[in-house]
Amino acid sequence: MIARTQSGTVLGVDAREIDVEVDISLGLPQFSIVGLPDGSVRESKDRVRSAIKNSGYDFPNKRITINLAPADVKKEGSGFDLPISIGILAASEFITKDCSEHYLLIGELSLDGSVRSIRGVLPIALLAKECGKKGVIVPVGNVREAAIVQGIDVIGVETLHQAVEFLQGITSLKPYSVDPKALFSQHCSYDIDFNEVRGQENVKRALEIVAAGGHNILLKGPPGSGKTMLAKRIPTILPDLSFDESIQTTKIYSIAGNLINGESILATRPFRAPHHTISGAGLIGGGSIPKPGEVSLAHNGILFLDELLEFKKHVLEVLRQPLEDGRVTIARANVQLTFASRFILVAALNPCPCGFYGSNQRECSCTPTQIKRYKSKLSGPLLDRIDIHLEVASLHFEEMTGKRAGESSQVIKKRVVDARKIQKNRFINSDNIICNGHMGSKELEEFCSLNSSSIKLLERAVKRLGLSARGYTRILKIARTIADLDTSKEIQSNHIAEALQYRRMDVNRRF
Repeated sequence: MIARTQSGTVLGVDAREIDVEVDISLGLPQFSIVGLPDGSVRESKDRVRSAIKNSGYDFPNKRITINLAPADVKKEGSGFDLPISIGILAASEFITKDCSEHYLLIGELSLDGSVRSIRGVLPIALLAKECGKKGVIVPVGNVREAAIVQGIDVIGVETLHQAVEFLQGITSLKPYSVDPKALFSQHCSYDIDFNEVRGQENVKRALEIVAAGGHNILLKGPPGSGKTMLAKRIPTILPDLSFDESIQTTKIYSIAGNLINGESILATRPFRAPHHTISGAGLIGGGSIPKPGEVSLAHNGILFLDELLEFKKHVLEVLRQPLEDGRVTIARANVQLTFASRFILVAALNPCPCGFYGSNQRECSCTPTQIKRYKSKLSGPLLDRIDIHLEVASLHFEEMTGKRAGESSQVIKKRVVDARKIQKNRFINSDNIICNGHMGSKELEEFCSLNSSSIKLLERAVKRLGLSARGYTRILKIARTIADLDTSKEIQSNHIAEALQYRRMDVNRRF
């Protein structure tokens, strides 16, 4: 007898519906799974057999064939345990064959029949809504995540027996529901603030520009100058996540298994700070079936690379595509997947291996060869893709002990939000552009026209600094953001002058 259930598998950041077809026929006892399953799916037959028996049902002593259709799509993960079990029980006539047709089923089974949480539930819940299903049946541990999708029933089950009785109508389970707006209001606050940072007013101004225009920034300074402290506070001045942005980022975290402590949705912008020993695959994503890396986990947020030049050079070079395109494409022999990776890059580095080259507080102990080798890890093309280059000086004693608090994150954030509103209206007819840092050549020509004095100033700067074409466009983008913060429709010469101050490392490619 043949029975069918529906489930889903995740490809990239989206889910695809999978039909689980079960055929039980006469013959020597055999249990096979076809349809391009990976190792964890093939192993499910042992979990399923024990779970069915230990839940009080008879496991059929016949020939069992499971087909996961479409057969040309790679299936991975342990989430097929539950739909396979329900399909076997339906084909064995323990339950009605069509009782599960209105639900997508997903979940891993323990040997005792309990249902364990899995990763990637949110994309599957979104798929259920797109397919017009009544709802999803998921592990209890995943209900908060799935319930973010409004308009479908989210049924959480603890055991296989509970799932069977619900589908048979023997017991009723109340759909789990959450209020997304209430969750946002509960979790959208930060426990850090810019008013905790003493001094560094010029750096705070640069970070305000970074937040307002979505620009990338490189902070160079000696150890203890506050680079990390400042970087961690950038999310506090960024505009709040919209619900759509939150769903986009939460999907990535769900697939990567990074939702923790019953978290159902990300209400604050992500801040990712990978260690400098990370591999290229860990940063950009990878695997036989590609999974998102740190650049995708930082989508709609901040990617902070501390001790930038301690990263392997080939690892840094893989950042070029996501910095330029806002997405990363990973190709394998039988699949090509694209992950969103629109983030603000904040990089920090020391001027030399010991950190005190050029410092007036402590003598540098590095040799010229060591310094040259250290600096060579950052290539010109990558440096060109970083809009703002800024030196962070050590604090003086008076600044460290001063009582005067700086501006709070809330005050700075208001100016940033006002500037972003200007940009939103500016790019209302542009696809995939929400702030100045994302502008292409067409938008630069349309929105970054200069008056005669600004043109002359920029011409002198280009000749003196030897700017590349990319460096030139970066200055225009920064100047446009500075003008937006000043609520100026036109880019003035003072905006160009300030923007040039943030490209000081372009001088002879020294930093």
